[in-house]
Amino acid sequence: MSLTPASELLPTKTRRATRIGLVAGGLAAYWPQFPALLPQLQESSKYVTDRFTALDAEVVDVGFISDAQEATVAAEKLRRADCDLIVIFLTTYLTASMVLPIAQRAKTPVLVIDLQPTEAMDHANFDTGKWLAYCGQCPVPEVANVFKRAGIEFRSVSGHLKDERAWARINRWVNAAKVRATLRHARHGLMGHVYPGMLDVSTDLTLVSSQFGSHVEVLEFDDLRVRVDEVTDAQVTERMNLARKLFTLDESVREEDFAWGAKVSVGLDRLVDDFDLDSAAYYHRGLNGELHERLGAGMILGSSLLTARGIPFVGEYELRTSLAMLAAHTIGAGGSFTEIQALNFFDDVVEMGHDGPAHLAVSERDPLLRGLGVYHGKRGYGVSVEFDVQQGPVTTFGIGQDRDGSYTFITSEGTVTPGPLLEIGNTTSRVSFGGDPGEWVDEWSQTGIGHHWALCVGHVAGDIHAAASLLGIEHRHVDMADLPKWR
Repeated sequence: MSLTPASELLPTKTRRATRIGLVAGGLAAYWPQFPALLPQLQESSKYVTDRFTALDAEVVDVGFISDAQEATVAAEKLRRADCDLIVIFLTTYLTASMVLPIAQRAKTPVLVIDLQPTEAMDHANFDTGKWLAYCGQCPVPEVANVFKRAGIEFRSVSGHLKDERAWARINRWVNAAKVRATLRHARHGLMGHVYPGMLDVSTDLTLVSSQFGSHVEVLEFDDLRVRVDEVTDAQVTERMNLARKLFTLDESVREEDFAWGAKVSVGLDRLVDDFDLDSAAYYHRGLNGELHERLGAGMILGSSLLTARGIPFVGEYELRTSLAMLAAHTIGAGGSFTEIQALNFFDDVVEMGHDGPAHLAVSERDPLLRGLGVYHGKRGYGVSVEFDVQQGPVTTFGIGQDRDGSYTFITSEGTVTPGPLLEIGNTTSRVSFGGDPGEWVDEWSQTGIGHHWALCVGHVAGDIHAAASLLGIEHRHVDMADLPKWR
């Protein structure tokens, strides 16, 4: 029997739409000199607006500006709109005094775009007026200079109106704005306590709020316990039937463990709804089979279902990785909880994975539920998810923390390749980074990454780099091709 894709059975959480501010501009001195110029530029501006409107974002278009006074009015409109990214379209030459107020007053990251009408001018038939429609690149260095002197981060995309290469770069910035929007408004749950001795995963909650704008809700395992207690037998049966549509059940799964995981899953859904969570991390050690230990061991089924809905729910109290998984989901890259398992020097691959939770949307094959008599390094027993991430390009993405407390986005791009995998209820994948896997581990560890991260589908380091820029944090990328030979 073929399984049903998770996207068809699990509703994705709806969040506030990403808000893109849009303003176009040119120099008023040209309009009386070249009467046909302004209508042409406004037509180009309409095309840009239409392209942005077609994206998965809310567009706040404040129109076309021609002087510094109009720029000030536009800046105030954009300030009130609370955008996640402001895009300024330079249709022709304009002065930096028309751009700076927008960046200063809105206090929002700015992307400057200059898209001339076509690939090149028709030199033999162009006069000055027609040339000026192709002159949007002229003020780019001017604006960049003034931004630098004003202490404002400068970003730009240059191209022509229907240049899909340029639009791919613009879309990358829109994806970055989605990450910024999601993290700015997210609520993250943190339940239980840090895994004893895992100093790398310990996270300062104030820094999450101060650097990303997120809220961290501190939860008790009793918050989950009381909700699990309220789950009915009928709801357990319904959740088990849902799981059978999504997972292949291995013969090692015991019915009572499966039912307990289903009951905890329903309770987790209630917890997420009651606290309006966008992500969560948890851990509880427990002792001698007491209830809290059983809750902690019964989380993986429900956590995986939530993660597939775009609400990452991760173990070992790994808050920063839950944030990375949320960011990855926001840009459509999935993001499954992972760590290094072993190296294969015959095939030059890093084997990485974890004993759940998993993002079902990125599975190469039908996900399997396997019964575990023991979770490695943790108390309890129950069911765990087993699969490998889709073969092809992938990105490892985690959030590191430096000595001064600042967060960093850390990425590396590789390829999931076929081959032998562990069958122990883990989400194992074989990832090639194009070189000696031992060297990759050394370079990856130098970045300040913790020992968990998100394994994402596709090569999305460029999107993560852009998101780091909008959030005002550093991005570090490991590329084996760039390593000095002496390393």
